[in-house]
Amino acid sequence: GIGEAPDSALYGDAGSDTLGNIARAVGGLHVPCMQKIGLGNIRPIEGVEAVEHPTGAYGKMQERSQGKDTTTGHWEMMGIISEKPFPTYPHAFPKDLVKELETALETEFLGNEVASGTEIIARLGEEHMRCGKPILYTSADSVLQLAAHEDIIPLEKLYDMCRRARQVMQGENGVGRIIARPFIGEPGHFVRTPNRHDFSLLPGYNILNVLQENGQMVVSVGKIFDIFAGQGINDSYPTKNNQDGMEKLYTLMDEIKSGFLFVNLVDFDQAFGHRNNPEGYAQAIQEWDAFLPKLLDKMTPEDILFITADHGCDPTTASTDHSREYVPLLVVGAAVQPGVHLGIRSTFADLGQTVAEYLGCACQNLPGQSFMNQIIMKN
Repeated sequence: GIGEAPDSALYGDAGSDTLGNIARAVGGLHVPCMQKIGLGNIRPIEGVEAVEHPTGAYGKMQERSQGKDTTTGHWEMMGIISEKPFPTYPHAFPKDLVKELETALETEFLGNEVASGTEIIARLGEEHMRCGKPILYTSADSVLQLAAHEDIIPLEKLYDMCRRARQVMQGENGVGRIIARPFIGEPGHFVRTPNRHDFSLLPGYNILNVLQENGQMVVSVGKIFDIFAGQGINDSYPTKNNQDGMEKLYTLMDEIKSGFLFVNLVDFDQAFGHRNNPEGYAQAIQEWDAFLPKLLDKMTPEDILFITADHGCDPTTASTDHSREYVPLLVVGAAVQPGVHLGIRSTFADLGQTVAEYLGCACQNLPGQSFMNQIIMKN
């Protein structure tokens, strides 16, 4: 996020400013590559001054959908505007719904709380190991999470439980995601593993489908496959962390000769934003920036890189939730007109429309306005 959205107060997020507040908390960010592209030209950020001649196009996007979660943000990028927010459970799941879930999953649960994932496994993990019941919890997000020790409930069994829960959680209880949260270790030393898996609702028709229908390859890295329930995606590469995601992205640039490579780097909010850790968040941003020159050097003259976000997640506020903010938009590549100010886009869907138009798949029957004519250099 790059500053509170006009409606942030309606979401309890007045004053949220992920990038700005992180920079202030650590005495300034050092991101020379993104600064050169134009990050500091979007708005002032401590340590990231505006440059006179940005190498890319820059701006910010405002979310039109109702909500501020991962699914809502990614779906909107690809042309799905959510008019109604996904349901949340600020007081945990109602008893009749829990009973329905227990019947479908053929188990009883521990927990049923609104909780931090690391905190609840520290508190209930030992009892879980003793009785074998999975730990049920939610958060401020529209999620149902099931945590289990991998030695007590094997991964495939946990995933199957989540699939059954997904079948129950439809309609008015249609949360954005069911999340499997496996962990390992001993009491007092439990740690979550990279074997997390998200089970999303099926998305509607979107830009990914348009690209596929027009013969374009769509490849996902990270949890994109889960967010779109595998729809509109030709091939996917799960990741363990940001570093793994960056390495897979770099390798795939040799293997994918044309099409759309859609990448989510998970650590920013999962490891730092939700943990209210601005120092760790800053370090992760700087590690991404240090990787960027290597990535840019590998890009062909036809490649375009879009850098953005699906929501804010300010680690300096009291909340551990996502935050309703503008998101930054940086666009760079040999074909991109440098120094173009893209302004404030009225929806994340402008990004997907631009991708589609650049790949020759312009789509008039989905939301969003392509900005390709602003960024592509004229011959």
